[in-house]
Amino acid sequence: MSEQFLSAENVNGKGGAGELGDLLVRYLERLEVDYVFGVPGGAIEPLLNALARSEQRGGPRCVISRHETGAAFMADGYHSATGKLGVCFATTGPGVTNLITGVASAYANHVPLLAITAQTALTTFGRGALQESSCTGINALSFFESITLYNSLVSHPDQLEHKLAAAIITAHRYPQGPVHLSIPIDILKTAANRQPQFANLPRLVASGQIYDPLAFEEFFRLLTTSRKTVFVLGDEAAEAVEAMLEVASWLDIPLIVTPHGKGLVDPCHPLFRGVVGFAGHGTAIETLCDPDVDLVVAFGSRLGEWASNAWDRVALLNSRLVHVATSADFFIGSPMARLHLQGSTGLILQKVLGRLDAEARPRRWLPERVAELTARREYGFKLDDPLACSDDRSPILPQRLMTELPRLFPPSTRYVADSGNSFAWAVHYLHPHDYQSQARSGRNNRVFKATFDFASMGWAIGSAVGIALGVQGTPVVCITGDGSYLMASQEITVAIQEKLPVIYLILNDAAYGMVKHGQRLTEAERTGFDLPRIDFAAMARSMGVDGYVIESVDDLLALDMHHICHRAGPSLLDVRIDGEAKPPIDLRTRVLSKGR
Repeated sequence: MSEQFLSAENVNGKGGAGELGDLLVRYLERLEVDYVFGVPGGAIEPLLNALARSEQRGGPRCVISRHETGAAFMADGYHSATGKLGVCFATTGPGVTNLITGVASAYANHVPLLAITAQTALTTFGRGALQESSCTGINALSFFESITLYNSLVSHPDQLEHKLAAAIITAHRYPQGPVHLSIPIDILKTAANRQPQFANLPRLVASGQIYDPLAFEEFFRLLTTSRKTVFVLGDEAAEAVEAMLEVASWLDIPLIVTPHGKGLVDPCHPLFRGVVGFAGHGTAIETLCDPDVDLVVAFGSRLGEWASNAWDRVALLNSRLVHVATSADFFIGSPMARLHLQGSTGLILQKVLGRLDAEARPRRWLPERVAELTARREYGFKLDDPLACSDDRSPILPQRLMTELPRLFPPSTRYVADSGNSFAWAVHYLHPHDYQSQARSGRNNRVFKATFDFASMGWAIGSAVGIALGVQGTPVVCITGDGSYLMASQEITVAIQEKLPVIYLILNDAAYGMVKHGQRLTEAERTGFDLPRIDFAAMARSMGVDGYVIESVDDLLALDMHHICHRAGPSLLDVRIDGEAKPPIDLRTRVLSKGR
C-alpha cells in the first residue's frame, strides 16, 4: 500500500541472504509454490528482498498486484489452477485492511491461502509508528480473527518456523481455508542461516485418505438396493470426478452439480442433468423430484442457499438424502439426511468401484458408449430460453453470447465468472466442452470457476491472473460486469506486465445489472443501479491492450481468435449487451422477497 521506505525500521540497509524472510520463502519453495502475490511497502520489504533472491535461483517469485484484495484473489486463482497453496502479502496499516476482503472470500469458499502481513518493529509498538497495526494501534490481528483458521503474531524469531508450519498444516485441513501470520519487520530481518527444520512439511499437509467404515457399509447397501439414485456434486467433489463418472456410468445414475461444482462434469455427458440451485436448470429439479428417486447422494457440498435451491425440502433436503463430505462441518446444513458419511470422496468411491467389480455387477454404460454420446455435444438438460441462444438481434443477448464462447475459444480455455449477472448468465448458459480434461479428477482440471457465497465483486478479475500463471499458455476468459470492472480494473495491468493471455469480457449494460433486475423482480424501489456508459475498449487501448467493442453477433464472430488467444498479453471485449434481457436470478430474488 505504502510507497515510502523512510520509516525508522528501514535504516539498517538491504539485509543479507540469510534472514528469516529467506527461511520463510524456502518453506514455500518446498511446497512448490511458484508465485507470491502482494503490494510492496516499507515494513514488508524484507520479504520482497527474500523473494528477489529466490527468483534469482529459480524459486518462488513475487507478482505485484495493484490492490491487496486483488493479490488475495490472484492467490485464490493460482490455487484453483494448480492445487498449490495460495500465498499473498501486505504491508502494515492500509495494506492490511485492503487485504481483508480477499481473505474473507477465501474463508467463505474454503481456499487454502497463506496471508502474510507486516508489522512495524516490536520496539515501536505503542509509540505511534507510521502505519502501526499492532495491538496498541490499529489491531491488524483482530481483523483476521473471524476470517481465518489460524491467526498469529510472530513475536520472536524462534516462533516463525513452528507458527508457519502450524498455519500451513491448518490451511490444508478440511474444511480448508486461509491462515494469517503477522510478522514485524525486525523479525523478518533476523539472521537465519539454516535450512527448514520441518523438512517433511509437504507430507504433513497431504490430505489423509480416511473414511467411516460403518457408515460406508450402510451407504453401499443403500446405493446398491435403491430403486433410482441421483448424484449431486459440489466443489469438494473435484478430487473424485473420474471415480464419480465411473460409478455413475456403472449404475446408471443421473449427475447434477451445484453452482459451486459447475465445470466438474462435461455438459454433454449423457448422464448430466444440469445445475441445481442458483441460475440452475429445471431439468435438475425434475430429476430430483422424480417419484422413482429414493436416494439422493450429495458429495462435497455445504448445501447452503445457492447449492440447495434455497433450502428446498422437496427436491433435496429430505430423508432421501445421503450427505458425503470430508469434513463434518459440511453436515450442519443437512440434519434431515438419512445418513452422513464423513471421509475422502475419492477413497469412498474407489471402494465402491472395488466392491462393484468384486460382485460382478453388470455395467449399465460402457466407456466407449459414454465417449461416443459425449462427443455429439448434445445436452441432457434444458435451458430457460433456448431460442435466445440463437437470436441474432443487436445489442447482443447475453444468452447468445454465452452460447458462442465455447465455439470461439479452444476447448482448453478456462472461464471465470464474476459476482452479479455475470455468474448468473454463465452458470445457466455457458457450457464449455472439454471431455478429456474433465474426465480427470482434480481441482486444477476445472474449465469453469465462479465465486459464490461471499460473492466478492472483482474476484474474477484478479483470479484470472492467478489462473493464467498456473496454466501457462492457456487462454483464460474473465466474464465480468461493468460495475465489477470499474471496481477492480487496475488488475488488468498485472496481466500486461506478466504477458498473460487473459481475455476480459465485460458485460456492458451501463448498470449494476443484478441490482436493476433484482429490484424489478422484487418490486423494490428502482434506485442506485445506473452507471455511465463507458468505452472500456478505449480504456484498454490506452494501456496497450487490444480492445474491441462488440455490439452484435457479427462483431463477435469477426474476432481474430487465434491472435487473441496467442498474444503475449491480455485482450478486452467490451460487449454491449441487451440490458433488458432477464437474467436467471429468480432463486435469489425469491429469497430476498421472503426477507421482506
